[in-house]
Amino acid sequence: MCFSATANFVGSAALGAVGVVTITRVKHRRELLFAALPLLFAIHQFIEGFVWLGLDGILSPAVAHNMGAAFMLYAQGLLPYLLPLSVWLFEPDKNSRQRMLPFFALGGATTLYILWALTAFPTDVYVKSNSIVYMNPATNNTAVGVLYVIATCGSLFFSKIRMMVLFGAANLIILLAVMEVKRYAFTSLWCAYAAVASVIILAYFWSSHPDRPFRYAYAPFASATTACHPGGTESQAKPATSEKEPALCKDAVTVRSQWRMRTQRCCACGNAARTPRA
Repeated sequence: MCFSATANFVGSAALGAVGVVTITRVKHRRELLFAALPLLFAIHQFIEGFVWLGLDGILSPAVAHNMGAAFMLYAQGLLPYLLPLSVWLFEPDKNSRQRMLPFFALGGATTLYILWALTAFPTDVYVKSNSIVYMNPATNNTAVGVLYVIATCGSLFFSKIRMMVLFGAANLIILLAVMEVKRYAFTSLWCAYAAVASVIILAYFWSSHPDRPFRYAYAPFASATTACHPGGTESQAKPATSEKEPALCKDAVTVRSQWRMRTQRCCACGNAARTPRA
């Protein structure tokens, strides 16, 4: 990838297939953004294929400029925010999600700065040694690079899920290798090899399918003695048999959502009362 238009398009097709299979293994909406990363990387590589076509003269220079801007929007502008957000959503418990908050905040601040830089300063796109160089004077500096790496890789290393840590380690190794060999083409090459590493995501979703989804639904309930009243308000009821399963009102019925989760809901007010394991 990232060495010709053909390589980008072929790589995009392969990653697209990986992404679709990964999406089919999703069992809860909180898993969706992280599972979508291979598919997003596939779209990203597909966009860079048009950058190559513009730079090679097959398409107009305007195509190279516009597609280059779109490539940079995701690579530098959105990824520092989306990656920690996806990990934060996926984490199975409150303590794990709290560990993600600093990276989530840092990623949001980095994204805001880079989005401003991409609109305030021109981005040069050109070919050097069979790689595409994306050069923006406000983002191509060490300070922004360090913040970018912490935001994108840091949350993965602090995840409770071992496969996420492995994905973070693979991305960091790739990053350091690219910085050593082709620092000038960092944006293009790191995104390409990170996309290849996203196959780890498919491996996780495939191998962990019997163990998911995590029991996210228990987090919002503050008290086991709070039940849903048919009138749509909460009232005190007899304690439930488990601290994690509040008592149900007499009008509660069981429904099955599109995420394969069985949910007890009050047929009068629609409030969720309990979400047991699927």
